[in-house]
Amino acid sequence: MRRLNLLLALALASTSFAQAIGQGAPPLDDDPSVILELGAATSWNTTGGAASFAPNLAAETTPIEDWLEIEAGVSPFFTGNSTEWDTDFLFKKPWTLSSKAEFMLGVGPEWVYLRQHGTTSNSISGEVAGDFMFWPNGKHRFGWFLEPAYDYNFKAGHQQSIGMSAGLLIGMRRRHH
Repeated sequence: MRRLNLLLALALASTSFAQAIGQGAPPLDDDPSVILELGAATSWNTTGGAASFAPNLAAETTPIEDWLEIEAGVSPFFTGNSTEWDTDFLFKKPWTLSSKAEFMLGVGPEWVYLRQHGTTSNSISGEVAGDFMFWPNGKHRFGWFLEPAYDYNFKAGHQQSIGMSAGLLIGMRRRHH
């Protein structure tokens, strides 16, 4: 429980700091202020079991140019006897590889809602993700992403999983000089 409180306090403090720093800064380029990620996700429990697949929806923004991107996303996994909703909130450090490629490394909390065999549970996980973004024309309007991730659940049993998300990027509400 102490780890959960620490993660939540860190997330809140980082978000508040990023908003305070980012509010007074003028836009630096024509990048979108919000990027939507629409795609698919898969997850494998490292201790066994079948892979599960889900649609994936996320949005990210850049409060501190070249230093911090914040992403919130959700993936609902449905199987014959269970439903799992994974909702994450990641703090990412971006690196621009070229005008057409970016890489980000992120970490943050994940809320897991699980309904299985008539029983419902909620738990908190920690997530580490790498995010590769590709922009074919270099304009950051439409592109695609590939995001491998590792999750560690803090609930009893400490389930660990490896996952992958992939899909389309859509730049929204462009910022101008």
